[in-house]
Amino acid sequence: MMIDKPLPDTDAWFLSLAAAELPVLRRTAETLDAMRDDRDNINARSLAFTILQDPLLTLRVFACLAERRRKSQHTDITTLEQALMMMGIGPFFETFQQLPLVEDHLKSSPKSLLGLLRVVNRARHASQWARDWAIHRHDLNADEITIAALLHDIAEMLMWCFAPQLALRVDDMKAADPQLRSSSAQVGVFGITLLDLQQALIHYWGLPELLAMLMDHTRASNPRIRNVSLAVDLARHSANGWHDAAIPDDLTGIQELLRIGPELLPRHLGVAPETIAHLVTPT
Repeated sequence: MMIDKPLPDTDAWFLSLAAAELPVLRRTAETLDAMRDDRDNINARSLAFTILQDPLLTLRVFACLAERRRKSQHTDITTLEQALMMMGIGPFFETFQQLPLVEDHLKSSPKSLLGLLRVVNRARHASQWARDWAIHRHDLNADEITIAALLHDIAEMLMWCFAPQLALRVDDMKAADPQLRSSSAQVGVFGITLLDLQQALIHYWGLPELLAMLMDHTRASNPRIRNVSLAVDLARHSANGWHDAAIPDDLTGIQELLRIGPELLPRHLGVAPETIAHLVTPT
């Protein structure tokens, strides 16, 4: 399925994307094939680690689990390890085989494939930072924080997958005017904001309420949500280098969240001190 013209409203976008089969990254599929041959020696933790490298597959797993969930189950499954233990390793491999590939789906639009891979890479960085900070904060479940950051921009990934030419137009608009807000570009091209679309899709796919809450920036006073939002923001702002004007505010927020001084920031960002020395105010 490819959408090359804006749809009338959020409901129309929702209905189209909800019916689409989500592709996965080729590397993910190849890794799963290798693990499938050794499934008797695979545990939930190692399999979850592989799935977490691919936000599209992560979403597929949670959507599948929501469909299968027993009516008697009242507790949400909020981590991949829990999901895999509920599903079973064998049934997982039986369900997730011969998956459609992103690279095949977008072979006619190399620029769109690169756009999608940029967002996936950004999501990985966000999830890694979010996890590190959650552990530092002694969060009771860092895995929930990790997944919320990984899936935070899933609607944008879906647009690159299924409306690639429109996604390129949004990208071009933002490149031409760096001050243009993403939501304004989205309305100008898609006719909707991706936030509105994402909220509808999260509900449809049955993502746990906790994960949906952790992805909601409007509740950023909550430290767990702040943990996710700061990681997502920094991943977006640093995607093309450490010169974005918004990064100093991100770093200040991270110091406040982690209750650390600027000298410890490089360790929690995985960068050399000189990379961000010009962006922080010494204490």
